[in-house]
Amino acid sequence: MNFQTYLNYFEDILSQENPTHPYDNPDYFNYTKLNWSRMNRWLKHGVLTTEIKEAVSRITTPQNWMIITEPWCGDASHVVPFLQMISSLNPLIKVDYELRDQEPFHINDYLTNGGKAIPKLIIRDEKGEDLATWGPRPVDCQVLYSRLTAEKADFETVKIALQKWYNENQGKDILDEILQILNSINQKQIDAVI
Repeated sequence: MNFQTYLNYFEDILSQENPTHPYDNPDYFNYTKLNWSRMNRWLKHGVLTTEIKEAVSRITTPQNWMIITEPWCGDASHVVPFLQMISSLNPLIKVDYELRDQEPFHINDYLTNGGKAIPKLIIRDEKGEDLATWGPRPVDCQVLYSRLTAEKADFETVKIALQKWYNENQGKDILDEILQILNSINQKQIDAVI
């Protein structure tokens, strides 16, 4: 699905009188409502760096980006808007949004430490070969998450800590890490021509 279809799907969940599983759980539903607000805030106020814009402008061959996500995912509400803003800068980037919990279940090929952690970005060339993968969250945020889970922190504590991290970071680490990936892909393509 494209980004607009994903937004429509997301919004449809929030407008249902009797949402389906897992959104029939009030905690999931309310968290998803928060995610909708967070995502839209980043789409309106997130700022891309000059460096990421320049790297995207240097893409000269088609790329296919698969973004595996779900509306209930807190990390996705912070990450997906930046991925969408980046990908929209170059018409050579085609993006397909996939839901983790629905077919075709590509997440099974991109597990993180054996788990189906999302969001996940897979960048492929026009032949369908993987060029890079990224996710589910920036490295420093993952370190925080891993520490909290090792300490057996409850979900509410983890949720608040990650939210605070994303708010303070303002997308900087997402942009820096995607920049490194794009620069690496661009350099490999230059080296292949030489």
